[in-house]
Amino acid sequence: MAEEKKVAAKKPAAKKAPAKKAPAKKEVADVEVVKETKVEEAPKKASKKAEKAPEPKPLVTSARAVAYDVRVTPRKARLVIDLVRGKDVNVALGILANVNKAASPIVAKVIKSAAANAINNFGMSEESLYVAEIYANDGLRMKRYLPRAKGSASGLVKRTSHIVVVVKSR
Repeated sequence: MAEEKKVAAKKPAAKKAPAKKAPAKKEVADVEVVKETKVEEAPKKASKKAEKAPEPKPLVTSARAVAYDVRVTPRKARLVIDLVRGKDVNVALGILANVNKAASPIVAKVIKSAAANAINNFGMSEESLYVAEIYANDGLRMKRYLPRAKGSASGLVKRTSHIVVVVKSR
């Protein structure tokens, strides 16, 4: 019975502010403005220049890719690079897949990049590409110290290399 005696109290309704009315829009009559323009005929000399076709761009016969500051010494990279110089791109990638050297995956990546540049940017065919130029130059030389006996230290040079690949179409 205690439940029956409880009367739900009603919450007072919140007073709402009267809605603001937007100012009435004034209708604007559509007005067309017509300007008179004179059409002049172009001289015949100008029309002859417009008829000339633009000169074709020179054909690009090579594409290149460069990997800067690769953490492999140039001497080790040159051992791998000498194996693929002058070979077709597909043959070169096959050789690099079977060479067990630290520089092999890096050189393969740069060759793939140069081939992709040639195909996508210059429209060369994939089958006719070969490695025309490939070389590794010195990059940054990071100088570090190696602790030695009796509290001394000796220098350590960590070499990097820049690998450049140029592919051409046969």
